[in-house]
Amino acid sequence: MHVGNARYVKREDLPQTVPVFPLTGALLLPGGQLPLNIFEPRYLALFDAAMAGDRLVAMVQPAMGEAPDSLRPALSTVGCLGRITSFAETGDGRYIVSLAGVCRVRLAEEVGEGHPFRTFQIMPFMSDLSEEDGEAAVNREELLRVFRAYLDANQLEADWDSVERAGNRMLVNSLSMMSPFGAPEKQALLEAPDLKTRAETLVAITEILLARDFGDSDTVLQ
Repeated sequence: MHVGNARYVKREDLPQTVPVFPLTGALLLPGGQLPLNIFEPRYLALFDAAMAGDRLVAMVQPAMGEAPDSLRPALSTVGCLGRITSFAETGDGRYIVSLAGVCRVRLAEEVGEGHPFRTFQIMPFMSDLSEEDGEAAVNREELLRVFRAYLDANQLEADWDSVERAGNRMLVNSLSMMSPFGAPEKQALLEAPDLKTRAETLVAITEILLARDFGDSDTVLQ
């Protein structure tokens, strides 16, 4: 997989340890782009370190039930490795950063004492680096039907030309990242074992949301 100017194919292309940025509700998936506004000193230091090294950061949600402002929250065991592909200073002490998703990772042992941020050993999901990730198995028609129903129910518009041009992988992961779901649902999308399952999970969660907010989901989804 090419991400920015780097190519990640085998385990040796990835580091053994990475700094971790915990953020509730943030979902990064392989191939996706996540913009970030960095202002806390510990995370400014984290991105300083990443920029001086391999430009890789792991996005991880705090574990369910953890206080969002906890200094050292328990973390979800699965996150996503991202490469810094855009970095800008604002002039008022903030960084505006864009992360490009590389692959999901499972957190192992915490290491790297002495930094204001946290660092973990990681076990990458090597299957995420393969171009053969089951795109053909995705029920694209069902996914687009539910997506259209959600937009119609919320009186929203989409660039359908871009949607139609997007491959299944880009479509599923982009819709998952843009989804207005809570942290548990986003973690479920992240941890789906394959693209087909992620698409099915996305459809199921959206149908539940439509039924809850708009009553008869069968009517909305027709």
